[in-house]
Amino acid sequence: MIVTRLFLLVAKAHIWKCRRGQDLIEYALMAGFVATAASAIMPGVASSINIVFSKVNSVVILAASS
Repeated sequence: MIVTRLFLLVAKAHIWKCRRGQDLIEYALMAGFVATAASAIMPGVASSINIVFSKVNSVVILAASS
């Protein structure tokens, strides 16, 4: 639930259209902060957040290796 809301918020912010690296890093840090805060407040959400970040990590590793 929370992860879906976070994804929709990120999508509405047009982050994916941003071409500047600094802005993208700032958005990623903010998403990480929101996910950490949500997992601290609601422990049941922590596993869902962990799954999302694991998938993102896999994609980043794959992109870096190609």
